Amino acid sequence: MSSDAAYRQYELPVDLSPATLERALWVLVGLSLVGDVVTTFVGLHLGLAESNPVARSAIDGYGLAGMLVLKGLAIGVGLLCRPLLPAAYRPIVPAGLALPWTAAVLINLYMISTVV
Repeated sequence: MSSDAAYRQYELPVDLSPATLERALWVLVGLSLVGDVVTTFVGLHLGLAESNPVARSAIDGYGLAGMLVLKGLAIGVGLLCRPLLPAAYRPIVPAGLALPWTAAVLINLYMISTVV
């Protein structure tokens, strides 16, 4: 029994190598990280509260440094796990970091817009 057709190969609509995609996603990680930190602290300054209990504890205890350490730990875990994946699947690491941080930026912007 052959399983050659059991998995479909999907191609992106543009010619994009996994390495190029991964680089673009790491740029998005950097942008979303900065956006999340900035919008979080703007929101806190305006009287909003951090909803993530781990981040709230880090910010309450150590301020900006605590938030940056948390972000650094998340990136460190991603970088440590990245070599465990085949090259074609490595873009999933920055995507897994960028997606929730980008969502957090959008949520933060919405929340800020409700109080300004």
